[in-house]
Amino acid sequence: MHAQTVNPKDTLQQKRLITRTAFFLLFLLAPALNIFRYDLTETRFILLGFPLSFNLNLDWVAQSTPAEVAGQILFWFVLPILTLVPLVLWISLKWGRIYCGWLCPHFSVVEIINKRMTRITGRPTLWEALKKGNTGKALHWAGLTLVCAAIGFSWALALLSYLLPPIPLYLDLITGQLSLYPAIFLAVATAVFTFDFLFARHLFCKYGCAFGLIQSIAWMANGKGRVVTFDTERAAACRDCTKACDEACPMRLPTRSHKRAKFSCTQCLQCVSACREVQKDNPQGSLLTWEPGTPGKQTVLIPVRQIHSPPRQSRA
Repeated sequence: MHAQTVNPKDTLQQKRLITRTAFFLLFLLAPALNIFRYDLTETRFILLGFPLSFNLNLDWVAQSTPAEVAGQILFWFVLPILTLVPLVLWISLKWGRIYCGWLCPHFSVVEIINKRMTRITGRPTLWEALKKGNTGKALHWAGLTLVCAAIGFSWALALLSYLLPPIPLYLDLITGQLSLYPAIFLAVATAVFTFDFLFARHLFCKYGCAFGLIQSIAWMANGKGRVVTFDTERAAACRDCTKACDEACPMRLPTRSHKRAKFSCTQCLQCVSACREVQKDNPQGSLLTWEPGTPGKQTVLIPVRQIHSPPRQSRA
């Protein structure tokens, strides 16, 4: 490990805020702006305001040979998939679940709710032990539930607008003329998202997200993929810290552990930013760095009790 220069102003999380906010807005507004959606009423995709028929309308198919139809399917469906899948795997091999940490709207919600729950109870999730018996006031819990429900409803409405024409959908909702099935979809989806955001948000990221799992598997297969690495030789510097890196991790992972223990790491680098803040006056800099891994050599977890215990005094 090489010594780092002191970086008093960490900009990692500011950069993440920009990318996450932009992608979150894109996720919500893409259908209304006709950037991308699938119109069930017309049974076709809309991309950048233009309908995509892929040259496979029924009249053309009826007048074409099987070879011509197969050629269109190959060009419009198979080739894009063969291009996109290797690209996603290549990105995942090098940077792991970087989409999750820097773009994913769901992970943005995880971070938002974690921060608010920490303010209420001193813990970011319901699955961790209470600190000093702080259960939070009923009014605060009501506010948090309302926030989760509001985000859940916005998600449900956004997903529905990917399938139905957005502007008529919004007008029907505002005027109270929403038909039965869209209303049922909104109610059920809002309830599911609210439950997820309250109780299982980071658990879904860990165990329920298929795209995240694919990224993690690809990342684990590459020993040189970027990983948060702990400088074990300077572990004594952790004694004056209150495990800020572990507390900062939205996925509740042992940030100073080996790569296998961080299988679901989203590369959000909040642990690195937390360590930089704690060690900002340390000439050697942060103990956590985001750097290419070394095949066959992973950072070993040092037990917290060993890190935070006072140094042994040598016998006279």
